[in-house]
Amino acid sequence: MNPRKKNVIKKTVDLVMTVLLLCLMAYQVTGEALHEWFGIAMTVLLIVHHILNLRWYASLFKGKYNLYRIATVLVNTALLASIALTALCGMSMSAHAVPFLYGLLPVSFARRFHLAMSFWSFILMGVHLGLHIPAMGAGLKWNGKVRAALAAVSAAAAGTGFWLFFRNTIPDYLFFRVPFAFLDYDKSAFLVFAENIAILIAFAFLGALFAFLVRKSRRRKREEKPEKNET
Repeated sequence: MNPRKKNVIKKTVDLVMTVLLLCLMAYQVTGEALHEWFGIAMTVLLIVHHILNLRWYASLFKGKYNLYRIATVLVNTALLASIALTALCGMSMSAHAVPFLYGLLPVSFARRFHLAMSFWSFILMGVHLGLHIPAMGAGLKWNGKVRAALAAVSAAAAGTGFWLFFRNTIPDYLFFRVPFAFLDYDKSAFLVFAENIAILIAFAFLGALFAFLVRKSRRRKREEKPEKNET
């Protein structure tokens, strides 16, 4: 396959997966049946995503590992595990998409794990996206004012996202403190998606900040090497 065409397909799959994740986190908007079918679509796209990125797996045991690469591998591995567990537990409770798999795991176990792993998948997806932002924006020629404005807007959105993260008691779901999600069915669809996007941005901001700091540190070390050689 043409590398450029493959890259377009990969980016399209990533974008659709991100949109699907936002839809999956909006259960009170989509309802049970649509939520299940979105989950099946997400599972299929996850498989496609990893087929398209087989070269990444082939390179895991090659080359040196710096701080950024270690973080990327850890986040990607944790994300894959959390999404796989979310899908498995979701299918074990399915009443619409794959009802023949109902009871594959004990329902009480599947419900609690599906809830926790879905939120882990959500925040890890945010970090995963953020880790790639510096590389994606490296070729963009923005002046200092534009960069500062984007950083300020991103920080404000991230701050809002973290506030919503704690206000909506998401840590309780992440650490198995409650068996059920407490959803506001009176909240408008727009507000549900807006809040989820803000929370996703918050963790993407963390990932991007980490990646920027690592890149800056590596750049500084490269600049210092010639000076040491001169002395």
